[in-house]
Amino acid sequence: MTLLLSERDIKDLLSMDEVMDVVEYAFREKALGRVKMPPKTYLTYGKYDGDLRVMPSYVEEIDVSAVKVVGSNPNNPSRYGLPTVLATIILLDPKSGAPLAIMSGTWITAMRTGAAGGIAAKYLARRGSKIVGLVGAGAQARTQLMALVSLYGSLEEVRVYDINQSARKSYVSEMSSTYGSRIKNIFSVEKVEDAVKEADIIVTTTPSRKPLVMNEWVDEGVHFNCIGADAPGKEELDPTILKRAKIVVDDWEQASHSGEINVPLSKGLITRENVWAEIGEVVAGLKPGRTSPDEITVFTSTGLAIQDVVTANLAYKKALKKGMGALIEM
Repeated sequence: MTLLLSERDIKDLLSMDEVMDVVEYAFREKALGRVKMPPKTYLTYGKYDGDLRVMPSYVEEIDVSAVKVVGSNPNNPSRYGLPTVLATIILLDPKSGAPLAIMSGTWITAMRTGAAGGIAAKYLARRGSKIVGLVGAGAQARTQLMALVSLYGSLEEVRVYDINQSARKSYVSEMSSTYGSRIKNIFSVEKVEDAVKEADIIVTTTPSRKPLVMNEWVDEGVHFNCIGADAPGKEELDPTILKRAKIVVDDWEQASHSGEINVPLSKGLITRENVWAEIGEVVAGLKPGRTSPDEITVFTSTGLAIQDVVTANLAYKKALKKGMGALIEM
């Protein structure tokens, strides 16, 4: 029998603290060479300005495997009232290949990506970081903030910019209601510059194909979580920032083709030598993270299939214990 889990089931099952724990574990296992994860495969839909991604993985120590099929289309919210990212995950039994579960992967994708940002901040941001600047006010901005609140307990100030005025107003209203006792001041701004200047942590979550955050706005000691650049041609930072920074990627192969570093690499503005480490190497203690309060650190996230499999496995185990979902015979 195969367990079927809906998006609502997944939202009821997952907490950010738990997802951060399993994602941190997955990063460590990757650095220690105990996972199998080919680079994600892209299929583009040119006439719809979207793409399809297929992401298989296997984590050997806990013997879990999955494949995620994910569609990404920036026009979904305006055209169809759907999320930009829509995903489905099949959790498989490695011994037989039988499907243990089929589940919505959209919230899993949002949560595990938010968790990655939280883990990156844990190792790369300055201790006691309290001011967060957000560029983009979509779904990812929500789980990125969720992870930072989970990590720090409380924040002094959160500023959010989005090209869509109603999106940023909605974000402020929602986040103020959710974290009213844990964020002292949250407000929207009219310009990217106003969101990022003098911030401790800057989070970029847009689909931009040109730099939005400029070098002259960036102070020493800031940490970036670059989330939006997850396909070839996308970039959100002025490449000069990368030249000043300690760059940490989630996976070199993926990041070089589709992460924040992909455009500067293709233009020869930076090289592989500019990339300090993969986040798993930092988590596993193989390379140091932040070593000075004045360092600029950049985490570029493309999203790894191992993050999906450990999060899907967490949801599956909790669902079995709680009797959630529907069992079906394939």
